[in-house]
Amino acid sequence: MDTSRASTTPTSTSLTDTTNASHEFKITGYSLSKGMGIGRYVASDTFTVGGHCWAIYFYPDGKSNEDNSTYVSLFIALASEGTDVRALFELSLVDQSGKERHKVHSHFGRVLDSGPYTLKYRGSMWGYKRFLKRTALETSDYLKDDCLLVKCTVGVVKSHTEGPKIYSISAPPSDIAHKLVLAARSPVFQAQLFGPMKDRDTDCIKIEEIEASVFKALLHFIYWDSLPDNLEDLGDLSFKWASSLMAQHLLAAADRYGLVRLKSLCEAKLCEDVAINTVATTLALADQHHCIQLKSLCLKFIALPKNLKAVMQTDGFDYLKQSCPSVISELLLCVARVSEHSVVSYGHGDEASLDGADMNCRRVKQRIY
Repeated sequence: MDTSRASTTPTSTSLTDTTNASHEFKITGYSLSKGMGIGRYVASDTFTVGGHCWAIYFYPDGKSNEDNSTYVSLFIALASEGTDVRALFELSLVDQSGKERHKVHSHFGRVLDSGPYTLKYRGSMWGYKRFLKRTALETSDYLKDDCLLVKCTVGVVKSHTEGPKIYSISAPPSDIAHKLVLAARSPVFQAQLFGPMKDRDTDCIKIEEIEASVFKALLHFIYWDSLPDNLEDLGDLSFKWASSLMAQHLLAAADRYGLVRLKSLCEAKLCEDVAINTVATTLALADQHHCIQLKSLCLKFIALPKNLKAVMQTDGFDYLKQSCPSVISELLLCVARVSEHSVVSYGHGDEASLDGADMNCRRVKQRIY
């Protein structure tokens, strides 16, 4: 009698999906930005999607000489190290009249002949040199109180392969009282879960304007009372300034949720990592979140004669001027004091260089915000 022997064929599955996130960029003083020159731009703060940093570039006089400033240009750029990053994009100029007649250019929801757009390296862009005629823009509802509002959505495409599971273990549900832990650690969560901000459905709290990787680090602190060992690993960030970037975003989140100790830990970490390429954005952050020691350190660092010129050439300094104009006055006073005394005693060294040496002449990683 023949018997059949049961056999199984190993299988695996390739999965491709997108990690999506949006960023809003408010451009104030549009009329003052005109005339800055063809090819000159104002840039948003960097934001993280799919383990990569991005920035929105707006060209008030257009990007191309051949258009002779007839159009405004709008682009999204890869702002961190990366090779062949595949992504979908949507750029929208928001109708501020409330009629929701936004001007939208989008990859999402379309059949793309060549698939997602591929950005080859840091600085690669996607967008439109002729996004909208300036004459049309200036008579439209996109412009209100001399301000524009741009919304960008990025969907980073990633693929991975899953093999068959060789086990099946059923674990009981978690019995930890997460609400009580969150409420005990943060006055904001206390209000949302048990206080006047309480929603009907407290099983789910919507977290907005915080990247998932940053919130993951915040939760690590709430449960462990310490910073994660490797901040850059949380966001799947591979570029050399990732740890400081994460610390900057985490400081802002800590301030928002009333986590005083976490804010102090982030401030201390950023004090250790002050460098030419990051000091301007760190100064802006310190001013916005009332970090007195960090702000003082950044001001003194920039005011050093050998640092000032290099810092002023960074993109972060342009951001500082736009977001915190009052700090520039404080910086000028600092520079004046340095000039008066010729020599400023500053720790055991006098500056950090473009390649990442700190005030104590130690090698440190360069960072961006």
